[in-house]
Amino acid sequence: MQTRLSATFLDTADGQEADAILRKCVHCGFCTATCPTYQLLGDELDGPRGRIYLIKEMLEGSRPSRSTQQHLDRCLTCRACETTCPSGVSYGRLLDIGRHHLERVVPRTMKERLLRRTLLAIIPRRERFAAFLALGRMLRPLMPAALRRSVPAGQQAGPWPAPRHDRRMVVLTGCVQPATAPDINAAAARVLDRLGISLLSMDDGCCGALAHHLSAQDAARARMKHNIDVWWPQIEQGVEALVVTASGCGAMIREYGELLRDDPAYARKAARVSELFRDISQVVAQELTGAGALLGPGPPREGGRRVAFHSPCTLQHGLKLRGIVEPLLERAGYTLTRVADGHLCCGSAGTYSLLQPQISRQLKENKLAALQAEAPDLIATANIGCLMHLASGADRPVRHWIELLAAATASSS
Repeated sequence: MQTRLSATFLDTADGQEADAILRKCVHCGFCTATCPTYQLLGDELDGPRGRIYLIKEMLEGSRPSRSTQQHLDRCLTCRACETTCPSGVSYGRLLDIGRHHLERVVPRTMKERLLRRTLLAIIPRRERFAAFLALGRMLRPLMPAALRRSVPAGQQAGPWPAPRHDRRMVVLTGCVQPATAPDINAAAARVLDRLGISLLSMDDGCCGALAHHLSAQDAARARMKHNIDVWWPQIEQGVEALVVTASGCGAMIREYGELLRDDPAYARKAARVSELFRDISQVVAQELTGAGALLGPGPPREGGRRVAFHSPCTLQHGLKLRGIVEPLLERAGYTLTRVADGHLCCGSAGTYSLLQPQISRQLKENKLAALQAEAPDLIATANIGCLMHLASGADRPVRHWIELLAAATASSS
């Protein structure tokens, strides 16, 4: 694709990166076939190809409008288009650049600004989020049925084995997951303990993805730097990996090195963090090679054996980790049901379900219809956002897959 970006913008690092990305696009349209919003809305400007043209025109000097903002806002950043693209266009990165530029030139309404500031003030801050969630749980009986289902019930974390192995890994604690599903990281710790690895939890915080995708770049970088500072002493002591159980956070942490590459104080450390990052599925799959005795006879009967697995966009399109979790569940004794259109987003996409509720709701209904079509006992996923979103409408329990693996591990003890 030919580009004529404005000289002022082309003289910046973002401008040069955007120019290189745009030049890779051959306008083939393969991306539209896998774009959830294009499939729902049928508008070229609500698909990757159309959005690329909107960003190109804006960066070339055309004045963007509220309509431009609306079309870019509707993108889920699911990156299914990147999986489909034969030219390797880094659409997600181009979208981040375009949105950040658009945020400076097209003012938002007071209502939009207030909602975004509220989300940034509560969700990434673990204590505040936990307090609001506790309040929501107290008021849950008084809520309408639809709203009540969006407030997850309380959950107790299972045991977390004390560190006892020479091999050590650090796990991201994060912001939302500790309050909504505290057993996920504990389950990961139990599984890794059986594999001879001690999992350490640190006082880190939000990975920065929420602020990053809301174009609050300074806040995102501050969160990245905070986490690096928290993890660095353990990294210097030789931990093998930085494990993440929420694939959405993992997709962000893998990019720390790229996003902080120009920071003289953090570039080297950020690159090391990205190098050490591992999704929990990568760790378990590697460690289970040749370890057939770990999982034993399979899951408890009362826990359900038929599982529909939802692979989050961040796992399959962002991290490019496809077909790793499913064999692990099968090896643990679960039977996986078929899920049609497994490449499509469930509609959670971070804060998307709050900012674009109508589109998000339709995507959730479509996804749940596919997941529940063959009457599974359970739905499993690999990201806390997807888990909460699906659970608000599912007819059966929704769990993180590592919890199911931990149950199978426990049943073989």
